[in-house]
Amino acid sequence: QLQFAESGGGLVQPGGSLRLSCVGSGFTTDHYVIAWFRQAPGKEQEGVSCISRYDGTTYYVDSVKGRFTISMDNAKNTVYLQMNSLKPEDTAVYYCAADPYGTSCPGDEYDYWGQGTRVTVSA
Repeated sequence: QLQFAESGGGLVQPGGSLRLSCVGSGFTTDHYVIAWFRQAPGKEQEGVSCISRYDGTTYYVDSVKGRFTISMDNAKNTVYLQMNSLKPEDTAVYYCAADPYGTSCPGDEYDYWGQGTRVTVSA
């Protein structure tokens, strides 16, 4: 059973930075994809970024390209989302999730989810 714990959210001013962490456990192979999703109030869930443990491919939604960077520390079973130049429209609850059989981004079925961490970008 895969499990995740997100951290790193908080309140930041526009233009600021945050780094989200997603610590996972229960992995038994290197065939999986980890993604960050977000859900803003009143909006549908959106895939933000993903990274493949298998082939290292990454993906970013257009609205965060050039501002967000996803990375993986395999030794720590942790995926990071470095978020720079934050905008009010980045305000949302951010979730990490795993496609446990994926080999490449953007992944397919995300069956395991964390509880989320809230990011608020406001002056």
